[in-house]
Amino acid sequence: HETNYKKTAEVFDVSYTQVYQWVKKYQSLGDDGLVDRRGQHKSEDQLSDIEILECKVKFLERQLKEKEMENELLKKVQEIERRRSSPRQRTKRNI
Repeated sequence: HETNYKKTAEVFDVSYTQVYQWVKKYQSLGDDGLVDRRGQHKSEDQLSDIEILECKVKFLERQLKEKEMENELLKKVQEIERRRSSPRQRTKRNI
């Protein structure tokens, strides 16, 4: 069968390159090559050892950031409580 990338691109209002990529994927992978996999994550058994470690590092970095934010919040709360409980020393100003 004859493939006319330019005409197909015009019919579907996409670029010539996009049609070429679709055909290339279809020829190498069949129907499965045209499945949209954007936004889908690999299952843990599909990840390499390096990818698993990268995921763990990202998770631990997020946990660390959360703990740092939590500590900052607690410090601010303690400071507010300390200020409320301590007697204020007011000085008279000479005018």
